[in-house]
Amino acid sequence: MHEQQRSFPFYRFRGTHREIGRQFGEACAELIHRHRDLAQARLQARHGISPAQASAAAARYRAAVLREAPFFDEEIQGIAEGAGLSLGEAYLLQLRAELAVTPEPGVAGEPADECTTFAALAGATADGVPIIGQNADLPAFYREIGVVVELVPDDAPAVLMLTPAGQVSYIGINDRGMGVFANYVTCDGWRVGFPRYLLSRLALTQETVDDAIARITRVHRASSRNLIMLDRHGNAADLETTPTRAARLDPDDGLLVHANHYVAPELLDAERSTGRPLANSRARHAQMARLLRARRGQLSVAVMQEILRSREGWPDALCRWPEDDAESDVMTFASVIARPTRGEIWVAVGPPDQHPYQRYAFGQA
Repeated sequence: MHEQQRSFPFYRFRGTHREIGRQFGEACAELIHRHRDLAQARLQARHGISPAQASAAAARYRAAVLREAPFFDEEIQGIAEGAGLSLGEAYLLQLRAELAVTPEPGVAGEPADECTTFAALAGATADGVPIIGQNADLPAFYREIGVVVELVPDDAPAVLMLTPAGQVSYIGINDRGMGVFANYVTCDGWRVGFPRYLLSRLALTQETVDDAIARITRVHRASSRNLIMLDRHGNAADLETTPTRAARLDPDDGLLVHANHYVAPELLDAERSTGRPLANSRARHAQMARLLRARRGQLSVAVMQEILRSREGWPDALCRWPEDDAESDVMTFASVIARPTRGEIWVAVGPPDQHPYQRYAFGQA
């Protein structure tokens, strides 16, 4: 598999949240329209949800956003204005699996086989600088609409993130030394509430892992999400959530790993992934844990690039090609490695064994 090497476009937006959203919408209008069109087409093809139905359903989540973190709504309004979308369409960009699940008891989400995350504390790295990141697995079209953004609001920590164009939160770091990455997990009980994608940036409004966990667990969450976090004080934790429950996992010998199934004993009963997706998740989790343990004390950006490019264990490899599973459109669309205490991230277009990692830092020219 050989492709022309490329990287995601980079943008910096600053000002009020409304101004940041408007700048985002204007600068990335073409990509945002592609994001909307592709998301609408996938919902229509897979779930019979029309574009009008999708926008109306997405708008139902606005009340929870306004209640929990209104600055997100300001940015989403700005994106709609800047890109020429309806507010419902702009909200659609912040949601995906939620719209494919009827928010009623007993209805589970789509199969959970997206993303493998990791964190390594200072004692496990080669230079004593903690490191965190993930292979981000989503439908293949996301690599065509991904952007790296530095958002510098007037009233909150700056963030440096990889995100689909027009989506105000995905994965990355803030300028206070926090890093937050995320995995899809599936359970019953999804409902209209605070969208799961917004949880990572909500965590990045905080300066410590403990404060981030306290903030997230107070939220009326719409769906399930796993978050792996690292702060400048050398603390790391993984937070598994359902809409109503949460469990914390702490590092084992300075290492944390997660894929797409529940690991915490108190949430094992919530698991709704089965069959091939569950087997794939368990295989990736085991492989990441084994590779990190084998290089413990030597882990660095370069070593993590090597690990995240691994095709070992195919078709359950960490680095996933679009043709690995004929029944799925999921692939590693991007790979991200971060050193939050140094304010820097490395991002590769996926699959990462086909493209170089590019470094981004706060305030870089």
